Amino acid sequence: MNVGNFEQALVAFGANLPFEGEGPAATLRKAVDALQEEGLQLLALSRFYATPCFPAGAGPDYVNAAALLQCEFSIDLTSVMARLHRVEARFGRERAQRWGMRTLDIDLLAMGDSVLPDSETQDIWRRLPMEAQVRATPDQLILPHPRLQDRAFVLVPLADVAPDWVHPRTGQSVRQMLDALPKADRDAVKPL
Repeated sequence: MNVGNFEQALVAFGANLPFEGEGPAATLRKAVDALQEEGLQLLALSRFYATPCFPAGAGPDYVNAAALLQCEFSIDLTSVMARLHRVEARFGRERAQRWGMRTLDIDLLAMGDSVLPDSETQDIWRRLPMEAQVRATPDQLILPHPRLQDRAFVLVPLADVAPDWVHPRTGQSVRQMLDALPKADRDAVKPL
């Protein structure tokens, strides 16, 4: 799928396991550099945040961040995803368990204002109840990321780099989505 008209991408980073003797924050710093080596230009990077493990009790706490990237002209979505996955693999990412511990996770949150694969599918996944999220995994990329509006560990860093980005289906900005979350969730995300 060609996304040449959507040059800017929003991505989220997370890690809660060491890689080659270094902690998660060091891994995230190196991953940002690696993305640029892959042709994804960094326009803005959030602060790094300490965040509770999600889901609760599933492992050590995380370090999370977000970035605004500019992709090469005429880059297609398959290529963007391949680049993100190459960087994850470079830092020891193994996809053994959904929502499991990891040395590096990079999620594509949004590509401009694109809605993929279509509005109806995006809406279904965005509205999926938590108990169903645990059992169901999409078989295709859903953009914007269907859970971003629910997660303080995504929205707090994202507010550093794109507070005014508007979700193309809900019409809410990052700032509005963040303000709608419980205060306890927002307060649990602490700058490093």
